Parts: sequence; C-alpha cells; structure tokens
Amino acid sequence: MGNRGMEDLIPLINKLQDAFSSIGQSCNLDLPQIAVVGGQSAGKSSVLENFVGRDFLPRGSGIVTRRPLILQLVNSKAEYAEFLHCKGRKFVDFDEVRQEIEAETERLTGSNKGISPIPINLRVYSPNVLNLTLIDLPGMTKVAVGDQPHDIEHQIRDMLLQFITKESCLILAVTPANTDLANSDALKIAKEVDPQGLRTIGVITKLDLMDEGTDARDILENKLLPLRRGYIGVVNRSQKDIDGKKDIRAALAAERKFFLSHPGYRHIAERMGTPHLQKTLNQQLTNHIRDTLPGLRSKLQSQLLSLEKEVEEYKNFRPDDPARKTKALLQMVQQFGVDFEKCIEGSGDQVDTSNLSGGAKINRIFHERFPFELVKMEFDEKELRKEISYAIKNIHGVRTGLFTPDLAFEAIVKKQIIKLKDPCLKCVDLVVTELVALIRKCTEKLGSYPLLKEETERIVTTYVREREGKTKDQVLLLIDIELSYINTNHEDFIGFANAQQRTAANATKKRVMPNQVIRRGWLTINISIMKGGSKDYWFVLTAESLSWYKDEEEKEKKYMLPLDNLKLRDVEKGFMSSKHVFAIFNTEQRNVYKDLRQIELACDTQEDVDSWKASFLRAGVYPEKDQPDSEETINSSDTVSMDPQLERQVETIRNLVDSYIGIANKSIRDLMPKTIMHLMINSAKDFIHSELLAYLYSAGDQGSMMEESAEQAQRRDEMLRMYHALKEALVLIGDISTTTVSVPVPPPVDDNWIAKDPSPPPASRPTAATAPPPGRPPAAFGAPPVPSRPGDPTPGAVPLVPSRPARVPPALPPGIPSRRPPHRPTVIRPSEPSLLD
Repeated sequence: MGNRGMEDLIPLINKLQDAFSSIGQSCNLDLPQIAVVGGQSAGKSSVLENFVGRDFLPRGSGIVTRRPLILQLVNSKAEYAEFLHCKGRKFVDFDEVRQEIEAETERLTGSNKGISPIPINLRVYSPNVLNLTLIDLPGMTKVAVGDQPHDIEHQIRDMLLQFITKESCLILAVTPANTDLANSDALKIAKEVDPQGLRTIGVITKLDLMDEGTDARDILENKLLPLRRGYIGVVNRSQKDIDGKKDIRAALAAERKFFLSHPGYRHIAERMGTPHLQKTLNQQLTNHIRDTLPGLRSKLQSQLLSLEKEVEEYKNFRPDDPARKTKALLQMVQQFGVDFEKCIEGSGDQVDTSNLSGGAKINRIFHERFPFELVKMEFDEKELRKEISYAIKNIHGVRTGLFTPDLAFEAIVKKQIIKLKDPCLKCVDLVVTELVALIRKCTEKLGSYPLLKEETERIVTTYVREREGKTKDQVLLLIDIELSYINTNHEDFIGFANAQQRTAANATKKRVMPNQVIRRGWLTINISIMKGGSKDYWFVLTAESLSWYKDEEEKEKKYMLPLDNLKLRDVEKGFMSSKHVFAIFNTEQRNVYKDLRQIELACDTQEDVDSWKASFLRAGVYPEKDQPDSEETINSSDTVSMDPQLERQVETIRNLVDSYIGIANKSIRDLMPKTIMHLMINSAKDFIHSELLAYLYSAGDQGSMMEESAEQAQRRDEMLRMYHALKEALVLIGDISTTTVSVPVPPPVDDNWIAKDPSPPPASRPTAATAPPPGRPPAAFGAPPVPSRPGDPTPGAVPLVPSRPARVPPALPPGIPSRRPPHRPTVIRPSEPSLLD
C-alpha cells in the first residue's frame, strides 16, 4: 500500500484513545478515526462483523445501536476482545461480547430504545483483521418508536455531528442498494460537514437484493452519481443466513463468488467486497493520519508539555518505598509552607484574577471592613448630648456648676472607648475565618494522601484557633490600656480652649482634599420597572460629589449628586435578586435623584458593598443610626431644652469627646493589624516552617499517613501511561513522516446530485436503472467514461445490464420511456481514492 512505515501508528492511536478516554480528556485531542453512518437497517453492523469475522453486535428491528461503539481492530496472533470498562477481562466467546454491549448500553440508556452519546470502547484482537479504528453510530431515523423521545431524530443527528464534524474523522457512508441513492440521509449529512468530499467513502450494501434485471454497475464505477472517493460494494449475510448461523467465512466466500459470477460486476470484482473495503479503509486511515500528522504532532506536544509538571511530581516517590515516603512527606510539608506564605505575602506565581484571596482579603479586612465597623458604632448625636448633660448635672449634684467638669468628659470618653471592643473582636474573627479557608486551600495539593491532608489541616487549624484566643486577649488588653489613662496632653487633642471656640460647621468640614477622586467602579441603580428599570452605570466618588456616567470613558455624565447631608442605609436583598444592595438618602428629607428620596445601589458581592461603604466613609458619608423609640423621645424631651450655660458646657465636652475618640480610633486602627499579624499570622507561618513536621511525626504512623488514595493511584497510573504513550507517539511520528509514501487526493467530481430537498419529485431521482446507455458518456454528472477493460463488449463503453441474453437495445429518443424493469434506487457512500486507481 506504500505506507508500511505507518502500520504501527494505528495501534498507537488506539492506545492514545484509551489513555485519553480513561482520564476524561478525550475531547482535547481529535485522533484520526472512521465513523460509520447510515440509516437504520442499512447493514452497518453487518459490515463491521464481516471485518472481524465474528457475530458480536446486537441485532434486532428498529434502533439497535443506541450508544457509539468505538471498535479498535488490532492484528494479532490470538483472537479475543477487551472492553475499556472491563479492564483485565478477555472475552474469548463473542456471544458474551454481544451480551456485554447490550448490558452496558442498557446501563445508561435503559431498555426503552433511548440513546446516549457516551461511547463504548471495544478492542478486538484477531489474525483476520487489519489495523482499523471505527465508530459504529446509531442509525438515522425519522419517527420515534416506543418510549423514545419525540426529538430522537435530532438527538441522533446531533450525536453524529459530534463525531463527523472533526476534520480528523473519515466518514464511511453505508447505503443499501434497494433505496433511493439521491435522497440518502447518510450522503446528505456527510456532504454537510465534508462539502469537498475529501473524507467521505461510499459503501453500497444489499446488492444481492436488487430487482431482477437491474444492477448498480455505473454507480460502483463512479460514473453515475459520482463521489470524489467513489464507492465499494459489499454483500452481507441475509437475516435467514444469520438465523441459520451461517459462518462469516462462508459468507465472505459467497460474496466473492457473487461478484465474480455477476455479469455486471465481474470486471470490477477485485475492487468489490469486504476484504477490499477493509484494505481500502486501512490505507485511507493511514493516509489520513499522514495528512493530519503536522496538526497531530503539535497537539501531542502541547499535551505532553501540560502533563510534564504532574508527571514530574509522580517521579518524586514510589508508593511502597519508605525512603520515598519520607522524602515525599518532607517535600509536601515544605511546599505547604511555601504556598501558605505566598498566599499571605502575595506572589506573581499563579495569580488569581477572578477573586480576592489570602493576604489581599485580609488587607481588605484591615483597611476597609474594620474601619467601617468602627464608624458604624459611632455615637448618636442626640443620645450623646443627653448623656453629657446627665453627666454634668450628676457631677454638680445639688449645686449649680460654674465651670465645665472634666470628670464628665472622662466618663463619656471611657464609655465610648469600651464600645471599640466589639468591632476589634469581630476583626479578629474575620481574619481567623480567612486563615482557616486559606489552610484548606493550601492542603488541596496534599490530596494524593488523604490522611496527611486531614492531619495537616487539623494541626494547623488547631494552632490558629489557639492563637486566636491569645490575639483576642491582647486586643482586649489594648482597649484596657486606652481606658487606663486619658491623655489630654496628646498633640492632636484640641484642648478646652479650642473646644469652646469650635463650631458645628468646623466640626463637619471635609477631612480630605476637595477634588480628590476616592473611587471609581460599576454599580447598578435599582429603580422600579415603571420608572425605567435597573441600569448599570460607571460611578466616580470624590470628596464632594458622587457622579455616574454611561461608561468608563466618563464622557457622558448622567448625574452629579453632592455629598452634603447624605447618609448610608442597609437594604435587604430582593427575593428574586442575586445582588447585594445599600442605599443613599438625604437627612433633610429631600429628593436625592429625580423624585426619589433615596437611591439603591447594587453590587455583585457583599464584599463589594463593604468596600464601597468604606470609600463613602472616607468621603464623609456615614451610615444612619437607629432612631430611638417615640415613647423614649417623649420622656426625654425635657432634657432637650437646656439653659444656655449648660448647653455651652455640653457643646464643649461634645467637641472634646469627638477629638479624643478620633485619637483613640486612629491608634486602634493602627495597632489592630500589627497585633493580628504578629500574634496570629506570622506566628502561624513560623509554626508551619519549624514545628509542623514534628507534630506530624508525633501524630501517628508515617507509613499509613503517606498511603495514596485509590483514586490518586489510578490517576497516577493513567497519567504515566498517557505520558509515555504521548512520548512514544511523537517518536514514531518523527520516523513515519520521513518514510511515508504520499497518495494523491482524487480529483473533485460534480456531486450536486445529492438531494437537498428531503422529498424531491420521483422523476428527478436517479437510480441504477436509469443509467445512460452503453457508449454514451455520462456528461450530466461530470464523470469521464471508464477506460475499456478486458471482457468489455465494446472498447471504451460500459455495458449496462448484461444479465439478459438479448442484444443491448439502442438509445431511445427523448420522451420515450424505458422498458427496462423498475427497481429500487441505490444509496451509496464515498469511497477510497484507490478505487479509481
């Protein structure tokens, strides 16, 4: 065949197919193969059985093949079969092969004639086969039967297209000779995906069932209704032969006798029949593999590169070697420590571009979430003034005080400092939650050893929980230290003189640069459908205003909202909404946007909401406080009206408290991250690097701890098998590409005869009986006359049906119907270029 250098490549492709299928990566590499398509009962399964020489495929009426069957034929001295899902089991009895196919089919599809695209992999070893890889696909049907879904036609069509649309797949189109060839579903679907006919091979079955006096000679010679790769005719066993257990070898001998004795086929008998089809397919598959070698080589190389890292890890140990287990334990503990530190400190390796994690998330807790929690507990103005007035009156007692008492200031400040405990402890809890998630993420790489993974996660998590208690004790100690001494000589403290002169306007002035841009980003404005519905806008937050634009180019401004008198409010997430919402409103009951008293802004995650709230805090927009009950407000109404002297004292202490709490908040915001980093995070890193290994050794038997999981052992074996198969394939491809003999592609033919309308008028349907008369070239189909062969009655002419003793009638004038007996038209599939040689 000129391709002996490639004889070993088909078994290697089979090996690759098994390797990829077993590890679930079959879609990553389109390996060359032959897909068998055709209508139901077209004889597809019989053709495959003739290849093998054994009865092994399910039979029956209607749809029998309900899952793709990947059939790998391997030339071997012994004869047996193997299934990929029954590893290690050899089937010598081919009746058991049929039963296993039926059982495996029903396991996924049930017994109701349903179908499934998940293939069954079957490999047959036999001295009677050539190396081939074929896929037997369900037959195309039009009508659902039994419990089949009503769209069974589309399901089968979609399944066929999954295989035959790949450029690496040859299409074996099987069509019975007693049907209409021009309307062959197999040829039509093949032309859809292979319009040039480069991958389509035609097969005509049931030639022995054609009406008496008719044949398909001109079709098999590719003169009538031509295909680029032509046709090959075969004769399968009849249902009577199958029921009578007729031997396939005897059937092949009968097929050979049929072609040699039939007057219409004897001159092309050497190019007909199952043995020639098998040889042709073997040659075409090897030639097709040669054509796809460059692309296949590049894909194999990319697959090899992607596997090298994992394979390198597997080379670091042997499952039963104690020395290897110890080395693997050391390596994995070290790698765990490195991964944990990289997640905390940040690294350019394997950067997550979709979510914040590790150190970045902890940073957000320190500088966005924690400051926001501090501001949330800020004092309510009315309540604070009431407390100050009570404190002043209680300190003066029965006397009327002439001066502002500093004890009132100290009492109020200490009460506010105590409130810092809750947000500080919550900050520790948030960091611990993130650390535990980080530990779980870093131990995923230890999944090869379940016990080691579980023990490592337990030990490190327990240590973090221990440090959590010590960190909280230290945080509470910091609060107690703040309470122990109120330092009124602090350089940032305004003092009594400045407090008396300070006005409310000065107290509320902006703490940032007027034109400073604090944040940009996308937000959704939630508006009812009646008013236009929700829309996404690009928001820009500055120290003085909140503006939103159509997009991030910031050219088309939709609105600008001043920040004066604005506050934030939490809003519950809608029942049908997946977004998280908060609102902005005006404290003076004015409309914020158009006729809306508040605008609701939505983000995709709660983290984004917290981050935006923290940005608003920097701009001086604070969250609203819970309003006191109406009864309490009435009862305390007498304290609202104060004499001028008391009101001045309250205002002075109010300003002093505001100044000192600002100093305390600033100090706590600075010390909290430092305390958590020192006592918990850095301590955990040191523990992992210096003590984790000792804890693991003391936890139990290292041998059992380093036992691989069954899934990991299987994955490792499959990965190594695929890795070596890829390397072997690349070596073999390197040798083959220089020794293969190229076979030219046959010239294109006019295949427009393939009907595009599913039901063309009967007069337009070409059949074997309407072949052109002898000597007249079939110009209508664009195919040249076949050169004369020995035995032809007229040189250069083709006899139509030499089955009658009478002479061949002359050509009939146009309009006169032919008297030849009618027959059923033949449907065919494209064939190998060797057929035209």
